[in-house]
Formats: sequence, structure tokens, C-alpha cells
Amino acid sequence: MTLAIRPLSPAVGAEISGVDLARLSDAGFATIEKAWTDHSVLLFRDQKLSDDDLLAFSRRLGELDPPPNQERGRQSPPGYPDVYVVSNVLDDKGDPIGALGAGEAVWHTDMSYLDLPPDASMLHALEIPPAGGNTWFCGMQAAADALPAELRAALGTRRIKHDGTYNSGGYLRQGVTPTDDPHKAPGAWHPALLRHPGNGRATLYLGRRRNSYIEGLSAAESEALLDRVWAHVTEPRFTYEHHWRVGDLLLWDNRSTMHRRDPFDGAARRVMHRTQIKGRARPIPYSLPAAA
Repeated sequence: MTLAIRPLSPAVGAEISGVDLARLSDAGFATIEKAWTDHSVLLFRDQKLSDDDLLAFSRRLGELDPPPNQERGRQSPPGYPDVYVVSNVLDDKGDPIGALGAGEAVWHTDMSYLDLPPDASMLHALEIPPAGGNTWFCGMQAAADALPAELRAALGTRRIKHDGTYNSGGYLRQGVTPTDDPHKAPGAWHPALLRHPGNGRATLYLGRRRNSYIEGLSAAESEALLDRVWAHVTEPRFTYEHHWRVGDLLLWDNRSTMHRRDPFDGAARRVMHRTQIKGRARPIPYSLPAAA
């Protein structure tokens, strides 16, 4: 088959067909890398990948990042510390084999609470529940392009505090003291509007809503502005809902998307293996070119 690219939505995402990621040529990878820059989220169906295959493809995008420290630490398959297990399944001792359970995972950008967040993440579906557990993506470049002028002016070159107290499932991260004060919470400051290093486009960079704070504003002003920006970016016109099938692999650009997960029946099994690519550079602010 010939590699083909089909957009998944007007704002974000494309499906790549005609490719086996375990046997990918250099030319095929170059096409995929460009499509990833152009569409932010890529879907590959029917991928029969071992963890070694998953790691080999991941490393073609860059150096791997360690898995995040979640509510039960770093959950990885035996012998594969760079693979992170996302699952609600319990082992024979009754302990979770992975993280994030079966509940809703709120909108977020992976590990943006670090000064150097990962550039990319990918998720390979090994087992899926019969219903629920869909993953949603938000195209933050399309949302930035359509940002009303007054909101863009209000954000300007301000930075946002990205909180690292809780993960996307609402669980307290291991070793972190809980707080709802954004000034005391662990995390990093990043520009609200960043310039994507791959295509130069403006992209909104919000992280997650809980404990978020916009510098230079009062708490009430920050909350009001964040509410308006979040209402804008999560409009349906900027989102794509993914219905999983076994063998799906999703690759997303962590700098130009947010994602979330629908809840599902905790008695059903869901097992995903995930990798992430280390960031090459800290997010830089986007500024419009000076007028001629």
C-alpha cells in the first residue's frame, strides 16, 4: 500500500494509512514527521507493535523522556522503563498495573508543569473497553488563529503557571504536598501564546485548568480571563474525538494540542502503552512581527 494522509477534523489530526511502523523506511518517516508538524495529531490503525517496536519508532522522533511520576509512581512493564502503562487493570495482588484508572481525565498538556515539557507523546492501544474511554484532542493552533482580538490582547506576552500538584485524573502526584494555591503549587511558568518551533505558528499553551494562574493579574482577574480562554479553546470546532480500536497508535504534538479522556466502566479492561519524546527547547513566546 501507498502511504496516504487523511485529515480527521478541520482543526486537528490526520490518519496515516498504508504504513507498518515496525518496518518504516526513512522516506516514510520523513513524510510522517512533516504530517505530524502540519496536523499535530496522527492516527495509525492496525499496528501490531511490540514494546521494542514502539520504542524504536519513538526514538526516531527524538530522545525519550522518562514516564511521569503519577499517583503510584512510574508504572512501566517489566524491563521497559521508558514505556508508561495507562490502565485500570489490577494484577493478581490487587494492585494497578498502570495509572489514571477508569475515570475522566480532564483537558491537559502532558507534563507542562516542567520547565522543559516533552515535545511529543504516543499511545498504543492493546486492550480497550466496549464503550467509553474515548480520547479527545484540541487543536491549539486553530484555537489561537481564531482567538478574538480582545482575548489575544489581554493575554499579550503574559505567562501562565502550569500546576504539577495533580495529574489529569485528579490524583495527587506521588511525593507532592496538596495545595490549591497556585503561588505555592509546584510547576512551571510558560508563555500563554507560544511560537511552534516546527512551523512558526502561534499556539495557545494552557496546561490544565486546576491551579492555573496568569501572571500580572489579580486572582479574580486571572480566573475570569482563564475561564474565557478555556471556553474558547474547547469549542467543538477545535476538537477531535477518537474512538479507539485495538492496534491504534496515536502520536500527538504536546506543544500544539491538549487532550482528555472520557470515563469508562471500571470493570472493563483498558490497557495502553505510552512513550514520550523529550523536549528540545523550552517554549518561547509568540509575538506578531512589527508593522512595516
